[in-house]
Amino acid sequence: MDLRRLVPAKPSLAAVPSVARPLISFSSDAPSPLRPDRRRSGQSSPGDPRPDPPGGSVEPAPSTLSSRRLDQGVLKSVSSMLSSSRLAHSQCRSVIARLSPVEFDRVFFAVRSDVKMKTTLKFFYVAAQSFKFPFTVRTYCILVLLLIDSDRLPRARWLLTELILGKLPVSSADPGNGHVELAAVLAELNAVSGPAVGARALDTLIHVCCTQFEDKGSGYAIHAFRILADKGLFPSLKTCNFLLSFLVKANELEKCYEAFEAMLCGVSPDVNLFSIAINAFFKGGRVEDSIRLFTRMEESGVSPNVVTCNSMIDGLCKNGRLDAALQFKAKMMEKGVNPNLITYSILINGLMKLERFDEAKIFMREASDRGFVLNDVVYNPLISGYCKAGKISKALEIIEDMTSKGMSTNPVTLNSLLQGYIIKDQMESAKLLLEEMLLKGLAVNPGAFNSVASWLCRSSKFDHALRLIREMLSRNLKPNDAVLTTLLGGLCKVGKISDAVELWFSLLGKGFTANTVTSNALIHGLYIANNMEEAFRILKEMVERDLVLDIITYNILILAFCKKGKVEKGFKLRDEMVKGGIAADIFTYNLLLHGLCDLGDIERATNLWDECKRAGLTPDIYTYAIMMDGYCRADKLEKAENLFYELPCSCADAMRTEGIPPTSVTYGTLMHGLCTNGSVEEARSLLSAMIKEVLGLSGEFQECLPDDHTKAPPAQLRLQVFSGGSHAAELVRLVRRTKSERLEHISKELNGPRGETSLAVEKVAEFGLQLSCREVMLGFFLLSRGGASQGTQSLASSSVLPRAKLERMTRAEREREDKFQFSPWYYPRGGVQDKGQKLNDNA
Repeated sequence: MDLRRLVPAKPSLAAVPSVARPLISFSSDAPSPLRPDRRRSGQSSPGDPRPDPPGGSVEPAPSTLSSRRLDQGVLKSVSSMLSSSRLAHSQCRSVIARLSPVEFDRVFFAVRSDVKMKTTLKFFYVAAQSFKFPFTVRTYCILVLLLIDSDRLPRARWLLTELILGKLPVSSADPGNGHVELAAVLAELNAVSGPAVGARALDTLIHVCCTQFEDKGSGYAIHAFRILADKGLFPSLKTCNFLLSFLVKANELEKCYEAFEAMLCGVSPDVNLFSIAINAFFKGGRVEDSIRLFTRMEESGVSPNVVTCNSMIDGLCKNGRLDAALQFKAKMMEKGVNPNLITYSILINGLMKLERFDEAKIFMREASDRGFVLNDVVYNPLISGYCKAGKISKALEIIEDMTSKGMSTNPVTLNSLLQGYIIKDQMESAKLLLEEMLLKGLAVNPGAFNSVASWLCRSSKFDHALRLIREMLSRNLKPNDAVLTTLLGGLCKVGKISDAVELWFSLLGKGFTANTVTSNALIHGLYIANNMEEAFRILKEMVERDLVLDIITYNILILAFCKKGKVEKGFKLRDEMVKGGIAADIFTYNLLLHGLCDLGDIERATNLWDECKRAGLTPDIYTYAIMMDGYCRADKLEKAENLFYELPCSCADAMRTEGIPPTSVTYGTLMHGLCTNGSVEEARSLLSAMIKEVLGLSGEFQECLPDDHTKAPPAQLRLQVFSGGSHAAELVRLVRRTKSERLEHISKELNGPRGETSLAVEKVAEFGLQLSCREVMLGFFLLSRGGASQGTQSLASSSVLPRAKLERMTRAEREREDKFQFSPWYYPRGGVQDKGQKLNDNA
């Protein structure tokens, strides 16, 4: 630690090599209290204030040692060196070599009244920097007292700070608690330092503890204060006020109460000390204690001032006792304490929070009648109250009145108005006001940033939202996690991958770690964009920074591998996940099962199905659909049927018994296999059950089934079950034929207006020539779940579309087809779910 701050100028002494410090003889056999191994034990005189040494209890040496008990040569040498106008470097080296820290402490105490401060500071600098000489805590405290006595208070504060931080070489009994040892030593030196210097030293120590150590300051200050109070010593009244106020601001209310009770035993409290204590009790919700303390103050002969009364009124208002506050205001005026503008501001604010607008206006007029010039202290509570109540027009009237009197709006005013716009959902006005505030460089409430950014994301204005989030980061404000998740997913959805990745890394650069759900949204978006290279870069960064990876993260990566046919890598990820303590869930098994079925490895899929059930997981509707589809594609229709009818009851009841609601996906998969195998009658029966159980429609569609049971080749399979013909055009004719009453009924059942349902059917006709029954059923399943838009997209994005049909699609349709490949078979509702949060293509 650089001790040059203690000296007026840097000394010219070059680095001096370390030298051994041989023992010197003293005329006294008194012991060295902090270095018992350097001197033999002995009895010391009573009254020495130094603490016991580490490693054993040794009686301290006396604080007032006469020169007769010290080696006269050493005493003369040190006195001559420190009282000289310039430091003699050879003499400095000799003294350091001959004395131990405790020996120097005794000599320094004896000659303290004769030293020159400039030379003494240079000596301490050389000894500490060049020789790493560990002065005792008492030696440093003597130096602090000398600095204070010579009006070098800043250097005394700095020295105390460095000692508490442990940045100076020191021979200490308790290195980790420098503030405690300093308080004890200063308290014991108080008797020999003089009352004025001793009191200033105690004040300085308390101020240093409060102001130099951030979060630890309150603990240091209260510990030091306890030590002093236990010895019957107290800082000045001014410092007691400062300490109590500091503890209240730090929200260390229990420590504040303790300190106040101790102060009453040694300090005559004034009105300021009582006011701070009253405020502390109110802040801690101890309303009755605050009232009793106010009464105690009056009984002790201390008259309250307007600050005390304002503390009472403010505390009563904040604790929901507004009427009591109004009564107190009347009583204070009866006792001759006139309210000030702060008093009126507090009352107006309390009334506005309870929406007692008329009474607030009365107090506003009263303040004006008493000669107060109304300013933002009065106007801002009015504006804030109207805005929180959603009365934007009233707030704007107040602002207009305020500006007409020559007052300008400040950040508090504009933030209140911004909050009002958000409460009233006037987001366009909120956006414009926010932009105006940013142009002026005004402070903006983080909540307003997040609210406007969230609205922009919901409006798909991701570029505007991104600018706001970047502005927040530039102001070192952390965006809301939900907003970040939505924004990153939205940026990926619109193809702004680089912006999404850059934003994620910007968060890390600012020290704001994105949570797991947010990171998963980005990884999922990168998967949708087929940019797994960036996804794995994000994953690597998460691992290197020890960010949490959850099952959603792993499932997205497993999905990516399985989608590309790299099922083995998916299994390796599953094993790594389990090894890390994250158990695979049903979604993990669904992904791996689907990957195996896509590869045609139905035997391994069957083994994985059995493993899933052995693990205690309940297969869901998608698990059944995947397995039945796999069996059908492997020409193992009997196993698919056995799976469907594995319980001795109807298929719907069986699925319900398993806790799995049947959907058109399950029915469509099995019907696809039955039709391929020529079992159209069984397909007819399943369709009737599906219409009744899943879509909730009547049996009118049964007429669409073919009368003939001709088996169509799998590669040429058309919409036999649904259309009753060789292509989907007959489905369109069916809908048009029944579009009066039936179409209205179908539209209602499919949760879409007539036009959207018709559009969906037209899309089936346009692109459905090569769609299997399974894809059509899946599309109408999505229609029933999410409306015509999602169902149409699912139908239009089927993987079995021939190239010729893709060429007929518009550019927008092709882009949409590229982005909506996340099959709802993998996860419910087509997305990733975690504790109520959903990541899907429409997030």
